[in-house]
This record gives sequence, C-alpha cells and structure tokens, in this order.
Amino acid sequence: MKKLRIHELTVPLTAGSIAPLKAGDKVLLSGIIYSARDAAHKRLAEMIHRGDSLPFDLAGQVIYYLSPSPAKPGMIIGSSGPTSSYRLDSYTPALLELGLKGMIGKGARSREVIDAIVKNRAVYFMAVGGAAVKMAQSIVSARMIAFPDLETEAILELKIEKMPLFVAVDADGSDIFKI
Repeated sequence: MKKLRIHELTVPLTAGSIAPLKAGDKVLLSGIIYSARDAAHKRLAEMIHRGDSLPFDLAGQVIYYLSPSPAKPGMIIGSSGPTSSYRLDSYTPALLELGLKGMIGKGARSREVIDAIVKNRAVYFMAVGGAAVKMAQSIVSARMIAFPDLETEAILELKIEKMPLFVAVDADGSDIFKI
C-alpha cells in the first residue's frame, strides 16, 4: 500500500514548490487564493481577449472553482465546496499561459487542460465533494475584488490556512482519475 504523502504549501506557487507533488498526494494549502466560477471565467476570458488588465495577478496563483453559500451571522463565508471543474476547461489553458499555477475543483479535466498543466508546470487540486462546511473552516478571510453584479459568482480573494486538498493532476500530467 502506498504511503500517503502530505505537503504543506503556501501560495504563490512556483514550479519548484509543486515539482515534488504527485497525483494522490495530500496538500495543506495556505495563503491568498481567488474564487471564480463560470460567469467570472467568461469575463476574465473577455478581458484577456481585449488586452485589459485582470482584477488580480495570475502569476503563481490558485483559483478555487467556488460559489459559496451566504455566510451565516458571525461566519466569514458560507459552505464552500468546489464545483465540477470540466465546466471551466475551455478557459483554463489561457489562464495557465498567463501564470496561473493551481486550480481547486472536483472531477476530471480534459486532455487539453492536462496538456496545458504539463506545459505550464502547474497543478490541479481536488477538494473532496460533500465537505463544503469543512472547506469553509479553512477560509480565514474573504473579500470581493471583482464583478459584484455576479453576486455569489463574484471573484473573492480568500485567505486560507491549511486547506485540505489532494493532487488530482500533477505537473507531469499524472491524473488520479486515470491511475
């Protein structure tokens, strides 16, 4: 039986910090990350196409495919489970080309995305579905930074501490869904 390897990483990520990661490894991720789902990705793609500046620098960054539920009184954020990543596959290669180093979601990725992950030495993290309340406990602050009209799909800057994740696709292209 393979021993589970646990890595503690801090964002921003570098090719060197993700090089030791292998599909199936557990990661405790800390630092500043950004939430973005379908509508926000569409707007980011439009901004890239027009040559506009993005609302945050993608270099070394991680995007969490998240649309949190409303926060209950006294809470920083509501339940924060991942969405199905394949829905963002058409946007992902362009974001990786601009320096994005990690994505957090659930489910398998397309061959095109896996090839872009390898080319850009990035990583795809998988959050465990059904653990949205646990994921929210890793978020210590949340601040809207772009697209407030998208409401729950607005881009949030999230400060996280030891968010529990698994490596789904490593920088060499090993895919947990194919192993």
